[in-house]
Amino acid sequence: MKKILALVIVLLLVPLTTSAQDFCEGNFDYDEDQDGTDAFTFKTDFGRSPFGNPCPPDGPTPVPKTGQTASYFTGDDGDVEKGLAWPNPRFTDNDDETVTDNLTGLIWLKNANCFGIRQWENALSDCNGLADGQCGLTDGSVADDWRLPNKKELLSVTCDGYNNPALSNTTGTGQWSEGDPFINVVSGGQYWSSTTFIGNGNAFIVNITSAYMSLNEKTQYRYVWCVRGGH
Repeated sequence: MKKILALVIVLLLVPLTTSAQDFCEGNFDYDEDQDGTDAFTFKTDFGRSPFGNPCPPDGPTPVPKTGQTASYFTGDDGDVEKGLAWPNPRFTDNDDETVTDNLTGLIWLKNANCFGIRQWENALSDCNGLADGQCGLTDGSVADDWRLPNKKELLSVTCDGYNNPALSNTTGTGQWSEGDPFINVVSGGQYWSSTTFIGNGNAFIVNITSAYMSLNEKTQYRYVWCVRGGH
């Protein structure tokens, strides 16, 4: 106990120039003494535990796995499967016509085709105006709570382990099927994102069939899938 109290005092006296990364990696034995087992363990685990590690494995925003598990050549995505592991369940049906993605924290409209095909500006307006009572919603949301997802958010809901559509089921262990957890997903549908390509003013779309991203003129008609939440 005395050694631990002494360690706390030493930590409080650590210069302000100490790197936060030092603490993430456990590199802060600045007194360079001979520690007992308890003190060494305390320093190694300081601020961390297997249940809540504030030091991300790859950076402030770890990149998630794509969902691909089939390998076609040594070193490809299906072989190494790098990235942040998906939670199980991947999605939670909130029983109010919304679905939470437990990987990103984003909340998606359960109905992936409430508005039909729309031009880009109309798609933005449809999502911005979405509220409780529309599309079956009983979530208490009001106008401006919802929005059209940006291209990365829209792509984040897809899974490269499947095709037509490239979506997983609720648990994240199989391919999507009607109601598990979304409804009315247009398997071959091209969905608008809110992101504009700076090069020519077109908007990015995601093809749910294969998680393929491309560009479309904003006067074209594409599908609409609204989201809320996010930072």
